Amino acid sequence: MKKKKDIKNKEKKGRGKRMKKEAILHSVVSLFESSPTLSFNYKQVSKQIGVENQVQKLQVAAILEDLALGGYLKEIDRGRYQLNHKGTVAVGTFVRRSNGKNSFLPEDGGTPVFIAERNSAHAMDGDKVKVQIFAHRKNAEPEGEVVEILESKERTFVGRLQVEKGFAFLITEDKTLANDIFIPKNALKGGKNGDKAVVRIVKWPEDAKNPLGEVIDILGQAGDNNTEMHAILAEFGLPYRYPENVEKAADRIPDTISEEEIAQREDFRQVLTFTIDPKDAKDFDDALSARQLANGNWEVGVHIADVTHYVKADSLIDREAQSRATSVYLVDRTIPMLPERLCNQICSLRPEEEKLCFAVIFEMNANADVVQSRICRTVIKSDRRFTYEEAQQVIETGEGDCKEAILALDRLAKKLRERRFKEGAINFDRYEVKFEIDEQGKPLSVYFKVSKDANKLIEEFMLLANRTVAEFVGCPPKGKTKKTFVYRVHELPDPDKMENFAAFIRRFGYRFKTEGKTRDISKGINTLLDQVQGKPEENLIETVAIRAMQKAKYSTENIGHYGLAFDYYTHFTSPIRRYPDMMVHRLLERYMAGGRSVTKKKYEELCEHCSSMEQLAANAERASVKYKQVEFMSDKVGQVFDGVISGVTEWGLYVELNENKCEGMVPLRDLDDDYYELDDQNYCLIGRRKKHRYSLGDPITIRVAQANLSRKQLDFQLA
Repeated sequence: MKKKKDIKNKEKKGRGKRMKKEAILHSVVSLFESSPTLSFNYKQVSKQIGVENQVQKLQVAAILEDLALGGYLKEIDRGRYQLNHKGTVAVGTFVRRSNGKNSFLPEDGGTPVFIAERNSAHAMDGDKVKVQIFAHRKNAEPEGEVVEILESKERTFVGRLQVEKGFAFLITEDKTLANDIFIPKNALKGGKNGDKAVVRIVKWPEDAKNPLGEVIDILGQAGDNNTEMHAILAEFGLPYRYPENVEKAADRIPDTISEEEIAQREDFRQVLTFTIDPKDAKDFDDALSARQLANGNWEVGVHIADVTHYVKADSLIDREAQSRATSVYLVDRTIPMLPERLCNQICSLRPEEEKLCFAVIFEMNANADVVQSRICRTVIKSDRRFTYEEAQQVIETGEGDCKEAILALDRLAKKLRERRFKEGAINFDRYEVKFEIDEQGKPLSVYFKVSKDANKLIEEFMLLANRTVAEFVGCPPKGKTKKTFVYRVHELPDPDKMENFAAFIRRFGYRFKTEGKTRDISKGINTLLDQVQGKPEENLIETVAIRAMQKAKYSTENIGHYGLAFDYYTHFTSPIRRYPDMMVHRLLERYMAGGRSVTKKKYEELCEHCSSMEQLAANAERASVKYKQVEFMSDKVGQVFDGVISGVTEWGLYVELNENKCEGMVPLRDLDDDYYELDDQNYCLIGRRKKHRYSLGDPITIRVAQANLSRKQLDFQLA
């Protein structure tokens, strides 16, 4: 009975005060959880939790009935309740949405539960919470109420400051927050009206409509290009400046190579070596060496910047690189994973400079079979830096620097590629939307980056090197145990998504099998992708096909790479811009020296971190493209364009313009000739009376109605 007394004493303090419904519920749940073997009626519960007001006692009675209906309590006698040990209190993650459709994801993977704003206890997106799940009403989605915030996830928000006389608000377009953030004058950090700022929520009082925040950083005036690019990074929680102490640590790294170091490596300084990269690249991760052997075969070296020679494990630079996990490529800039001195100077395989590399050396016959290969440390001196366009010119004309080597590598790459597709690799050969941008960051024109033979040449040799390294560790000799390694894996497509995809493409007159061997399904997808090439629906079908696929990720559990049709695959070839490649370099060095296997749990956690950071970086890159698309279209309001319906939702139609691939939305409210309903199985909106359809892939003509930069949104009207 001691527990009972403790609760009684604790709750006495609240006597005489009117308790809020949330507080009553919390106290009731606490009482039953602390006395799981005892039973109470509503009067006893009211007394225990300090409720004396008759109206509130009736509220207690109603709460007890609700908790019993929901299965949290059981009624053991008329009006007497006891904790139901099965219960319907669950722990999981709170997902906050600005449209009020908050939800709760149980950690055991059960059905998501709707949480109304009034029942959210002001939990923030990502918080770990305990939720009371209500009694399930017929034909209604599960609903619940947050009874306790177990772990609060600190969140920052980006928006525009609206400064009044004695206070300010942060106006944010964040999809997880409907409310503006109140900022007292003393927490403004010098922010002025119209500034973009990063704000941290300090607290959200129970009875307050708005959370209370403080400014962490001022990004600059809204609309300025630098400000907006930094704001995009901050929105995704990505860093937008490099820590000074890390840059200073990089400045202390010597850029000279000792004779002792060279003596320990294979010397390729006299072998023809070159890099092929985008014209605006500064960080050259990889170089190819090529020489014909006496037997007529070609020796091809894939030389990768030896980043881990300079960046030691657990050093200041390494910890920063691990935290970032990847370089981020926005429309107009790169936010590097490593300090500039390393990524653009010391490690970058620049022409006419001696550089240290980790390499895979192949001997290949005319059929592109690998006769033998070895992994080693090398020293190189690149003879020439090619852009993709320059290398493509050599391939197309047969003339130019290093022509014999480039043409030989192109022939080998084409054979490797052909074999890869025969074995079931999927040929997603998509273009990228790029912008010509002036010095102020203003987009002048749109162009499409298409992968040509020079791009494919580099791609095939990088794939070959990555695959060879993964097989070296993943397929140990007989009698040797497998050691923990970092793989790049890609799961088989979800069967339901493939069925939906097959049904969708039938509307365009295409068919493919969704059952059978893995290779048969891959071949079916490739045949389809060949069939749609050059057709109006090409981009659309490729987009839907990609959505039906799983996402590739990093893992210590090797399940193979479905999209590439490789049993073993890793990332070894880009250590300047990807942390997993640095991990692979270190593990390779350790295992080649006969070292023991590393701890699997630690590396799996690092893999998960790198996968999630890669996803964040991709989202930020898409947001920067979206921003530039809206900026590019902002002087075209009122103009008419042809496009194709690229997305169908319950709030409207997304339309991609044929001319420049900019995407905008026709809101559902503008389709005012009928009441339209979403048919998500068939990717279309159907008018209830006239049965008119707007389907994914339909051609459509629109007028640009509005270009909203703060929301990165283009609004279209039907023309």
